[in-house]
Amino acid sequence: MKIRGVELRRVAMPLVAPFRTSFGTETTRDVLLVRADTGDAEGWGECVAMAEPLYSPEYTDAAADVLRRFLVPRLAAAPHLDAYQVAGVLAPIKGHRMAKAALETAVLDAELRAAGRSFAREFGAVRDRVPCGVSVGIMDSIPQLLDAVAGYLAEGYVRIKLKIEPGWDVEPVRAVRERFGDDVLLQVDANTAYTLADARHLARLDPFDLLLIEQPLDEEDVLGHATLAKQISTPVCLDESITSARTAAAALTLGACSVVNIKPGRVGGYLEARRIHDLCAAHGVPVWCGGMLETGLGRAANVALAALPGFTLPGDTSASGRYFATDLTEPFVLEDGALAVPPGPGLGVSPLPAVLDDVTVATEWISA
Repeated sequence: MKIRGVELRRVAMPLVAPFRTSFGTETTRDVLLVRADTGDAEGWGECVAMAEPLYSPEYTDAAADVLRRFLVPRLAAAPHLDAYQVAGVLAPIKGHRMAKAALETAVLDAELRAAGRSFAREFGAVRDRVPCGVSVGIMDSIPQLLDAVAGYLAEGYVRIKLKIEPGWDVEPVRAVRERFGDDVLLQVDANTAYTLADARHLARLDPFDLLLIEQPLDEEDVLGHATLAKQISTPVCLDESITSARTAAAALTLGACSVVNIKPGRVGGYLEARRIHDLCAAHGVPVWCGGMLETGLGRAANVALAALPGFTLPGDTSASGRYFATDLTEPFVLEDGALAVPPGPGLGVSPLPAVLDDVTVATEWISA
């Protein structure tokens, strides 16, 4: 396969409601899409970097720049290429995993579309439907939170994740447990908002029988997580700290977590995400698929990944309507608490031309 050219496309996707976490509030998703043309087929990738470097060091403008100046030219210079070679070709460029993931995904999508194979088949999926959880942002009040959770449970979501931060943690969790009972699968996500000095406070979450607490400490504080895991009974899950199969192996060896959130964009792509899945499965560690407010393109790939056997916990692969009134693709609809895995070639979905045109704010073609 030879890359003929790559299109970088910026789209602005308004969210149905503001989404607040410990690091900020989003009202519109600024998305960078990557379309790779191989001559035989075209493939799509979605860069999950945010508009500002608050969740991670990467951000949308920087991802576009590194793709334009370094990643696409390096890939285009390769005389022969397949998706499994992309990471090695791009390895001399340090970091920029989200940008690399988008480009690798576009190449993989094109390759699989040309071959008539789906992402699910390529990854080794064992299910054609995956159970879905939902991530609930920080609210202005507990009554507002309870109304939101009630709505998501009524829609059929099988797991609730509450975003937390200092001052919004124990009481919201207590309120949800008291209102909806112990049978609701419930977990919390701190997005690095705490320090090890907060260990006694975080232990106050233990009585609520949470599935896990996600990334309570700074992403670089792996040893701190190992210490915290010994001081609380709630299972510790790592998100931002897991950037590769190598860092996942180190975290597991240190006892820094007993659950892993796999976000393909954060680890450099779906092929590395599958390696992390395989590592965790070999060690009996449950994994689940995190979300980054993806459009239908990213959601299709996430759902296919979440159909692998080691994904034993419901992920954040929510329905399209959770975030967008109109998705880029045919919408993913929740049915009986699950989303269907696309069976078609490649991602199994494509952007709807009229929708894509309506939300596009800029395009750039990089010829090989």
